Amino acid sequence: MSVYTPVSRAELEAWLSDFAVGRLLDYQGISAGIENSNYFVETSAGRFVLTLFEALQAGPLQFYLDLQAQLAASGFPCPRPRCSRAGALQRPLAGKPAALFSRLPGTPVELASAEQCREIGRQLARFHTLTRNLPDCPPHSRDLNWRRHSAARLGAHLEPAAQTLLARALAVDAALPWAQLESGLIHADLFRDNVLWDGECLGGILDFYFAGVDALIFDLAVSANDWCRDAARRPDQARLQALLQGYAAERPLGPLEKSAWPGMLVVAALRFWLSRLEVAVAPRSGAIVTAKDPEDFRQLLAWRLQHLEA
Repeated sequence: MSVYTPVSRAELEAWLSDFAVGRLLDYQGISAGIENSNYFVETSAGRFVLTLFEALQAGPLQFYLDLQAQLAASGFPCPRPRCSRAGALQRPLAGKPAALFSRLPGTPVELASAEQCREIGRQLARFHTLTRNLPDCPPHSRDLNWRRHSAARLGAHLEPAAQTLLARALAVDAALPWAQLESGLIHADLFRDNVLWDGECLGGILDFYFAGVDALIFDLAVSANDWCRDAARRPDQARLQALLQGYAAERPLGPLEKSAWPGMLVVAALRFWLSRLEVAVAPRSGAIVTAKDPEDFRQLLAWRLQHLEA
């Protein structure tokens, strides 16, 4: 969550007048993440989060707003988009599609405990189960084809050793039985900074805008690569086992998923190394921008490949 599109107080007050949320008291930009412009908004009726969507257009955005509304109605811990007085979940603001969400309690954790990893595994499996029969889901935008094209585009910016690492990871990606793995809607970005904790209680899961249809086990690997690490950011087996146990309690893995798991951890690391390289090579301008270092996932990818090939 970053601020690319500034919003004046007068603009925001006019926009909020279409929502039954009282009068504007205060607002401020949120400076974490890289995709959309986000603001904390406080009104006489409560606290909210305003999101202006920098890339998603109004048509595709509607799916993600409807998704969060349905998940919240099912008791899943995610932001609930507010309807305008006319019943719309989105309205343009400062030239961008925009939506107002409930503000959930808590903050992200820097270092997850094993029990937090277990809870994340359980909630991810719940997400996969709750969305199993959801119609008209979009494809996952960071799929195998995206990884191949991004690698071809970014490879020239890498040192020879990194190019070799990239080629090894792409070979693992291509060898996985993607068509045979169980697929469905995946969150695709369930990192620590997208989860709020209120003390030891889960406050909420955020940022569903990469969600799309792909292998469910890929989603689990994405989360494992971020949550299941120790204070030195090394992979941690105890946290990983807790994550997998939490997931399996809601949705047990099949034999093919278990055999694909080591390679999937490689591919999940590859996906985020590439996306962070993309931002590093061609950063977007913005009033407040927090970019993430690709080196973290380059190191993790090298470690995953070493253990896969051992």
